[in-house]
Amino acid sequence: MAETEDDARERRLRRLIGRLPARVGRWIEWLRRPANLVVRIPAGLLLIAGGFLAILPVFGLWMLPLGIVLLAEDIPWLKRATGRSLAWIERRHPTWLGPAEADGNQR
Repeated sequence: MAETEDDARERRLRRLIGRLPARVGRWIEWLRRPANLVVRIPAGLLLIAGGFLAILPVFGLWMLPLGIVLLAEDIPWLKRATGRSLAWIERRHPTWLGPAEADGNQR
């Protein structure tokens, strides 16, 4: 059975989230739930803003892609763009997303 673009994006995203510390990973999974739209949008915007403040000690560039991924859950064109970006990362740097076993699909 062929994997759809959304399924592939979800698989890659789960692998990436699996690389995060457990506490952060649980927080991201909670934010990605459809019911948490009211929290996800402001959190995504704040993370993007924090990414631009990377010169300050607490903030960093890591916040920018995380904010974009959170916003992509609700913006279709951004969801496609993050899916393509994750596919590119998987092809060019497969270890960045973590082990393939993390998503439950062994190939």
